[in-house]
Amino acid sequence: MARRGRPPHADVLTKAEWRVAEAVRHGLSNPRIARLQGISVNAVKFHVANTLGKLGFVSRAQLRMWDGVRADSALKKRRPIVTSPATSNLGTLAQIARTVSNIEAAKAWYGDVLGLELLYAFPGMAFFRLGDARLYLDERAPLAPESTLYFRVEDIHAEHRRLAAQGVAFINAPHLIHRHPDGTEEWLANFRDPDGRPLALMAQVAAAV
Repeated sequence: MARRGRPPHADVLTKAEWRVAEAVRHGLSNPRIARLQGISVNAVKFHVANTLGKLGFVSRAQLRMWDGVRADSALKKRRPIVTSPATSNLGTLAQIARTVSNIEAAKAWYGDVLGLELLYAFPGMAFFRLGDARLYLDERAPLAPESTLYFRVEDIHAEHRRLAAQGVAFINAPHLIHRHPDGTEEWLANFRDPDGRPLALMAQVAAAV
């Protein structure tokens, strides 16, 4: 007799659960996740509860520090890079993030007044070319006095492990924050310096061919 119901999923989480899990790892609240993903708060709670149960976790804090990678991620296809615990693989500065009170006014000022090239924009966000780096403007977060510095790395999981072994306190594990139309993935892991200023590791992973 044929089995009824939804077929078993090939990954530890469903695609909907992964979307919510990545947002939780990024530090977003349930209401904010619901707004950004166009679903109800109850749906977010449902996915969070299912995810915690599947992973054997009892709190969102555990989920934020989980370094799982979804099965269809380009990161799964990459050859791992062996990193010595004493060797830094921090690359160049990849991005600087600033909070703004009005994204449209900020886009006009940085683009029209300063003459920076707008790379792409999303609701509440804008990215400008800043030499070899990007300037990331964010209207969605409360205004903050400090800009976040993002360091480019080749292997974000290896560098995360190296820095954690050196005593760096990470806010979250490496997690996928965006997938571009060409399949390129943006990965992030946030941490702070000894004075509490925000820093992050960032990796761009090209789609597997």
